Amino acid sequence: MDPKVIIITGASSGFGRATAELLVSQGHTVYGLCRRPMEHPTIRYRQCDVRNREQIAAVVAQIVAEQGRVDVLVNNAGMGIGGALELATEEEIDLQMGTNFMGCVNMCQAVLPYMRKVRKGKIINLSSIGGVMGLPYQGFYSASKFAIEGFSEALAAEVRGFGIRVSMVEPGDFATGFTGSRKNSQTTLDDPDYGPIFKRSLAIIEKEEYGGLQPEVLARRIAKIVGKERPSLRYVVANLEQWLSVVVKRVLTGNQMVSILRGYYKS
Repeated sequence: MDPKVIIITGASSGFGRATAELLVSQGHTVYGLCRRPMEHPTIRYRQCDVRNREQIAAVVAQIVAEQGRVDVLVNNAGMGIGGALELATEEEIDLQMGTNFMGCVNMCQAVLPYMRKVRKGKIINLSSIGGVMGLPYQGFYSASKFAIEGFSEALAAEVRGFGIRVSMVEPGDFATGFTGSRKNSQTTLDDPDYGPIFKRSLAIIEKEEYGGLQPEVLARRIAKIVGKERPSLRYVVANLEQWLSVVVKRVLTGNQMVSILRGYYKS
């Protein structure tokens, strides 16, 4: 594989860190973007908030000035807010959608002009199984990932003629710092109707995540996508049960899927 110049957002830990370390070990030049200052012997960290378009433009321009190009963009930055959709505040919704969805959009819009100019490039957007089915008490997280699904599919159709390939990776449950950093709605926890159900569902969610796959599994899949000349649009990376749930959803009615989700998450 020819060495690539790669940008990975959310590269301070979890998927982003594991992917950056693997790709560097394979000989690629990797720039890791994260909100706080970071240092690493081989990953070229740059401080950048994916919600800040001016900051993104400056960082991407600096990378292009140093390397002459960007070959691959991996949009990994993301966070989760748990709680009832009815009780979500405007600030919580803006944070969730702004980070997960608009962060992806902002990065794509900053990098695409450079890729179009040379008529090649790859964009890999981190979606989720939560972007394939609406997860109870993670509704705006799911909404942000559903948005990435639609955006990525449309983008793939728009830019393929310029030699740019777009792929989505849809992870299931993984054991990363994402679980511990999830922001849970205190309003939902305190609500007499939603509170007890949310606590029960949250216990199931956290148990599945803590017992999930290791981030290196996802890193290896992303590395394979980087090396493919014509990667697929979608890749599900999950245990067998969760992989089958994505397949089964395609043939079930909406009501059947809602019943399964309610039963699984005890909602």
